[in-house]
Amino acid sequence: MPGGKERELRRRISSIQSTKKITRAMELIAATRVVKAMQRADASRPYSRRITSVIENLAAGGAEVDHPLLREAEDVKKVGYIVITADRGLAGGYNSHVIKAAERELMADQTEGKTYSLFCIGKKSAGYFRFRKYRIDHSFQGFSDNPTYEDARQVAQEVSDAFISGDVDEIKMIYTEFVSMGTQTVIVCGFLPLASAETIATEGGGSAEAAASFEFEPSPEAVLESLLPRYVESRLFGALLDAAASEHANRQRAMKSATDNAEDLITKLSRDMNAARQASITTEIMEIVSGAEALGSGGDSDDLPAILTELSSDAAPA
Repeated sequence: MPGGKERELRRRISSIQSTKKITRAMELIAATRVVKAMQRADASRPYSRRITSVIENLAAGGAEVDHPLLREAEDVKKVGYIVITADRGLAGGYNSHVIKAAERELMADQTEGKTYSLFCIGKKSAGYFRFRKYRIDHSFQGFSDNPTYEDARQVAQEVSDAFISGDVDEIKMIYTEFVSMGTQTVIVCGFLPLASAETIATEGGGSAEAAASFEFEPSPEAVLESLLPRYVESRLFGALLDAAASEHANRQRAMKSATDNAEDLITKLSRDMNAARQASITTEIMEIVSGAEALGSGGDSDDLPAILTELSSDAAPA
């Protein structure tokens, strides 16, 4: 019946309006958090650039170390993957893009006969790989949207221990790099082993003169050796901050799109409800006319135009 359809549409509109309020609130929250995440990411870059510059200068000055983090396996048999995703969803394709890139890389290495070890950061990556029966050796959760340096230090420690112990021969990192509010790019990069001192001196922007202008205690080699673990931590911390900013940016866009779609759907359903209401009114008028004609009473039929006029005015949409 038309009246029943009208009630159903009213309930749907009310439900969508409630959902729209939620998505709008989430959009505003994400917009606030993405600004803070961008500021944290920008604030961490000077430290990362400085520690990289010091390592390049030391390498260019001739400092050489035999550190376990520089060890390169002659035959790579097992590859570790650091997969950085979010703990929560409702962020568009943010999580799925990272997971798909990691799975493609993993499957490509498997075709070459290599085994894998997964370091999952965020509930979404752990849930995906666990559901598909992949073995997860390390899982970290609870800090994807607001990571601290201590979180990065803890993860870097476990990753470094697995590499130094020889459990894995190579480690790759997959995360989302924050370029701008409208652009975030999935990055697949080598994480361990680090480049050798010779490679850093050749490819980096280090200066032997800059290293020579300082006096190092106990020695340049000892300083370089102590800096390498901090360098690993700073790289991972930078990736975590980029991923957090990317998560909030993607969530803001997804919630804005959901809010806009809710508005469009409410407009469409409102039109359908008005059409159903008009159909209900027309049906009632036809029933009244048919009833009046069936009665065949002249007195009653004389009052019919006034009744119809009153019904039409009362039924007109506001």
